[in-house]
Amino acid sequence: AVLPHAEDVDVDLRDEDVRIDTMRASGAGGQHVNTTNSAVRLTHIPSGITVVIQDERSQHKNKAKAFSVLRARLYELEREKLAKERSELRSSLIGSADRSERI
Repeated sequence: AVLPHAEDVDVDLRDEDVRIDTMRASGAGGQHVNTTNSAVRLTHIPSGITVVIQDERSQHKNKAKAFSVLRARLYELEREKLAKERSELRSSLIGSADRSERI
């Protein structure tokens, strides 16, 4: 899925709303994978969205990438909520177009 790119100003992401877990990455990488905690899991507590990134060898790069993915997912969630509210409002304003409905 392609997520929209969310800038820092688009989503209000507070530090106390995000739980950061670090763990050892799985997969190929030899001894380096077994000795460093480079995989990062971010959990947004209010929405329950979880993002796990273990692409890079550096924990800092993985954390930055995970925050950008989390921002994009929160932005998309907010966008969908606004679109749903707009469509419900629009459908409530438009009648059923039955014969019984008079102008």
